[in-house]
Amino acid sequence: MAGEQLILSPVTRPSAARTAVRVAAIYVAARIVTSLFLFAAAELSGFTSRMGADARLGDTIVAWDGQWYWLVAVSGYPSQLPLNDAGQVAENAWAFLPIYPWLAQWVSIPFGLWHTGALIVSLVAGYGASVALYHLLRMRLDESATLWAVAFFASGPLAALFHVGYAEALNLFWLFCALLAVARRRYVWLYALIPLMAFTRPGVLAFALFLALFGIWRWLTRAREPLRAPEIAHIIAAGLLAAVAGFAWQFIAGWVTGNPEAYLVTEMAWRRNWILGDATFTPFEPFLAGISYWFETMWHLPLALGYILVAGGLLVVAVALIALPQVRRLGIEIRLWSASYLVYLLLVFFPQSSIFRLLVPLSPLWGAFAVPRSRAWRIGVLIACLAGQWWWIYNMYALGSTNWQVP
Repeated sequence: MAGEQLILSPVTRPSAARTAVRVAAIYVAARIVTSLFLFAAAELSGFTSRMGADARLGDTIVAWDGQWYWLVAVSGYPSQLPLNDAGQVAENAWAFLPIYPWLAQWVSIPFGLWHTGALIVSLVAGYGASVALYHLLRMRLDESATLWAVAFFASGPLAALFHVGYAEALNLFWLFCALLAVARRRYVWLYALIPLMAFTRPGVLAFALFLALFGIWRWLTRAREPLRAPEIAHIIAAGLLAAVAGFAWQFIAGWVTGNPEAYLVTEMAWRRNWILGDATFTPFEPFLAGISYWFETMWHLPLALGYILVAGGLLVVAVALIALPQVRRLGIEIRLWSASYLVYLLLVFFPQSSIFRLLVPLSPLWGAFAVPRSRAWRIGVLIACLAGQWWWIYNMYALGSTNWQVP
């Protein structure tokens, strides 16, 4: 063992074909269940639902943000930012990155419908993410625990994202491959994966922070695992690439529209669905504003209570990432990534019902839930995943009529 890295022997490592089949069996079974849930949600959709009273299963693909990705695919991005009646920048396509909708458009060519291409991309990317997650966790966990973790991931509360026109599944595939590349010290793959992440979903700046922390950790542990000059160069170069790529879309939006703040003011337009008026972005301000909104405005509770509860929750998470044995088993890469991504959310995210979807990049932590060997525990976690999945689908798609039912 070097630098906490567990290397499996050829005898214990299953073949690639066997792994692909096992993961496929889990993934297909999970997709059948999710399809039934989405079908039920479409049947239960009423007049007040976002999908309407006559919704069909296919309508779930382009519901909510799926409609925006479709718009990007067919219309591209506006050269002039649209304004509302108050003269404020309105919601527009610049909030959505291009790789997923354009890839779905390309895949849809034989079928004639973007919806079909989007479904195929999400399903295939979800399977790819499941395989990548298997390999990432298998470096630390035994076969049984790894497969259970994949089952939790494939059946989790947000598993509907593998069926709808959202970029999350594709981004998870890139992300898990990138984490696997770091864990295996195959950094050259990052030069392709980082740009793919940067133009699929926001969040690559969290990966830049992760690489910075990982580089520090490698330096501190170089006595246990030798740190040579090429590895240092790769970590620094990939980190800089992630930082530059993280701001690239803002630059592109500003260049096309002539407004340097085009991307930020577009994102602020969505925030007005919860808080009226103009908002300016500074680090941590969206998260603090969200605490104020939910505790004071919505729940009529003291703001101080909100700060205390959130701080307490963050402390619990920090302790878990640092000290919880089940989490430590996953390795430093997953732990540092989880910490980096949570810091990123604290810096930029306005907390609302989309927080559940925004937490999906923490999915490697499902491995910690699979560490206990009790079959009753593992079955219980799986049942909880399915219950959470139905709750999310029912609220976001069958109902979807209030500000806490936005996926």
